[in-house]
Amino acid sequence: MLLENSYTLIVAQIRAEIETARLKAAISVNQHLLMLYWKIGNIILEQQNSEGWGTKVIERLSSDLRKEFPDMKATSVRNLKYMRAFADAYPEFMQQFAAQIHSNSIVQPAVAQLNNDLIMQPAVAQIPWSHNVAILDRVKNSKERVFYAQKTLENSWSRNVLIHQIESGLYHRQGKAISNFVQTLPALQSDLAKEMLKDPYKFDFLNLSEQYFEKDLEDALVGHITKFLLELGAGFSYVGRQYHLEIGGEDFYIDLLFYHLKLRSYVVIELKTGKFIPEYASKLNFYLSAVDDILKHETDNPTLGILICKERNKVIAEYALRDINKPIGVAEYELTQAIPENFKGSLPTIEEIENELENNSDN
Repeated sequence: MLLENSYTLIVAQIRAEIETARLKAAISVNQHLLMLYWKIGNIILEQQNSEGWGTKVIERLSSDLRKEFPDMKATSVRNLKYMRAFADAYPEFMQQFAAQIHSNSIVQPAVAQLNNDLIMQPAVAQIPWSHNVAILDRVKNSKERVFYAQKTLENSWSRNVLIHQIESGLYHRQGKAISNFVQTLPALQSDLAKEMLKDPYKFDFLNLSEQYFEKDLEDALVGHITKFLLELGAGFSYVGRQYHLEIGGEDFYIDLLFYHLKLRSYVVIELKTGKFIPEYASKLNFYLSAVDDILKHETDNPTLGILICKERNKVIAEYALRDINKPIGVAEYELTQAIPENFKGSLPTIEEIENELENNSDN
């Protein structure tokens, strides 16, 4: 008779095998579906280029395909146009996809294991069609499309989260903050830490009055901790706010304390509602030393500091961090979204407003 512990281990092992097989099957189905969509899209693209196919022909093609395959929902006019856009966006998809199958590495989920020249298509091939459509709709730059496909893979983003990250301009914000990570961390950890930082951080989910204080900002962020964690990025685990440290018989409180699972290190976040001043970096450096001494386990990496302020002067921030031996990043935050591109053309310019005011004053 099997011991209960042994039986439990066997069940867990079988469960893991089933889940792995299901994952591989799902990835395989998705990849073959994308291969089909690319081939259909490429046929349409070639006919448009050589025979001048227009919308009417695509409508007729959709109608005929629906008659031939009534159970196939993907043959709508809209979806056929997306297939064409997919083939146009990734012209080397089939060649590189075939190369990955030949190397038997296409089912590996870790994008980092892929060769640089094959990195685009495997990332695209392993995310669902709906995610690819979202990227095609919203991203026109090829490098940016690759970025969002890879991030979707790495972080298992849902379609809604992917869209949010695109609309918040993650590609243009990630790794843009000022830091001394290169000087204070080993190369691999430095690269990961730099990628973790954004500039600016978007706190559009907050509803604060025009005049607010650091405690108001902190309260609001903790009140929306799920959205705050989403904005911080994958890997952050919330530890506490106003985290108490007793140092030399005195009390000190860290604004926000996190642990980063990928970096294997504590992360201290200090919030400032005003302009960055060098003294902020010194105080944060003090907190990092204390966390390293009091909380850090011997297997943890050095504690990181992120100073998020309303505005900062790049030159002053660089000078402030230059001789600090603890890893610190400085970034700004924004509370309101920028004007959407599609509204910019319809809004009056400053000159037009001034002219209107002058005309009104003359009447």
